Parts: sequence; structure tokens; C-alpha cells
Amino acid sequence: MKTVILSGGLGTRLSEETDLRPKPMVEIGGKPMLWHIMKYYAHYGYNEFALALGYKADFIKKYFLDYATHSGNLTIKITQGISQVIQKEQEEWTIHLEDTGLHTATGSRIKKLQPILGNEPFLLTYGDGLSNIDLNALVAHHKKMNTLATITGIRPPARFGWMDIENNRVKRFKEKEKVSEGWVNGGFMVMEPGVFDLIQGENCSLEFDVLNILAEKNQLSVFKHDQFWHCMDNIRDVRALEEMWATSTPPWRVWA
Repeated sequence: MKTVILSGGLGTRLSEETDLRPKPMVEIGGKPMLWHIMKYYAHYGYNEFALALGYKADFIKKYFLDYATHSGNLTIKITQGISQVIQKEQEEWTIHLEDTGLHTATGSRIKKLQPILGNEPFLLTYGDGLSNIDLNALVAHHKKMNTLATITGIRPPARFGWMDIENNRVKRFKEKEKVSEGWVNGGFMVMEPGVFDLIQGENCSLEFDVLNILAEKNQLSVFKHDQFWHCMDNIRDVRALEEMWATSTPPWRVWA
């Protein structure tokens, strides 16, 4: 099963970083967010990726073309003009890098990958989110529900803590918690090829068009995940993920 990663957005809310590089290439612990996501999927045996590129597509293409140099050690013989990469890391990945347009909507980006994905189900996620979701359990749930698509429902962390107030005096500050009511789409989806039939034109949104149509047709199921999930919307999110990565057990690092 191939994994589609939507990697073409402008990332305007993270302009401190994305003025220079596409959002999925913002680094956490010295590695692009895209690398973290791909390592996660590969841990579960999903090693073939289709990247839907757009904004600064060449940046991502160059990174993977030069991946061996980035991740390994080099021996260079200057007089002979010979360089040799001594591999430090070796990923068994197959990566399809598809430029799907600068302003193409998310659903239409997926449609442009149809020749690569073929007539088979595929995994789908965004290039700016991490989780510790069990991907095998997600796929099993999708098969059990027998719908055209399955999304992961998450309870996002609240943006702010709150104060415990009594008689106009602050008694204590409460740390940020997960939102206690309602579920939102956390990405990490599974889709059947029948979804392609619902995508028309360049401006078809996955979130506002495709998923709503699927829901109306009773063809959208949800896999509830109440554990770790974190997106990278702004510089504060980047710093939070950096702090997690600096610990001995970042929640999404399931690989050895």
C-alpha cells in the first residue's frame, strides 16, 4: 500500500520558516518533518511514498536526490576527482516526487497522483503532523468498516491553559489539556480508489469537498485516536516538537 503525503501548501502561518523552504522541510532535531513522517510509516512496513508537491517543489526534490550525501559520510580524493559516500543510514524507500501545481487544492493534488496509485487503496496524510497512531490498527479498522475512506479522529490539545478563580483571586494555573469535547480530523487516512471519482477540476478540496461528499454518502468512517498527536502550524509548534525530540522518548519515534 502506497502512502500519499500532501506536501505542496504555502505554509503561510509559519512564514518565519516557509519563506525559505516548504513547510514539510522545516526541521525537527535537524531532520525535515517529512523525514519524521516517512520514518514513522516505514516502521509499519509502508515504504513507498507519493509526495504531492507544489510550493518550492525543487527544494524537496533536491533533498532526496542528495539524500545519500546528507545522511552518510564522504570520502573525497581531490586529485582524482573521486567522491565516495560511505552510507550511514539506508532507507528502503521508493519515492514518487510529483509536482501537482502551486495553487492546486488538496483533493485535486490527490487526483493527479492517480496514475501512480493505480486501482488500489492508499494511505494519506499531511506533511505537517506527527502522531503515535497504530497504522496497522488504522488499516484493519478501515477494512472492517468497508467504507471508501477512513480518517483518524483526534482530540487536539487546547491552545491555552486556564485559571482557577475564586472570589476574583487566582488560586492556581492549570496546564493545557486535550479538548474534552468533539473530534477533529487529524489526518492519517486510508482511501479506496473509488474516491478519485469524486474529485473534479483543480479546485477540489479534500477537506471541504471530498470528505463532505463521502460523509453524505455514508462512506466515511473514523478511527478514534486519543493519544499523542501534534501538528506544526506555527513557530510555537516547531519549538514544542523540538523539545519533545530532545527527550529520550519522543512519542512518535517508534523506530530503532
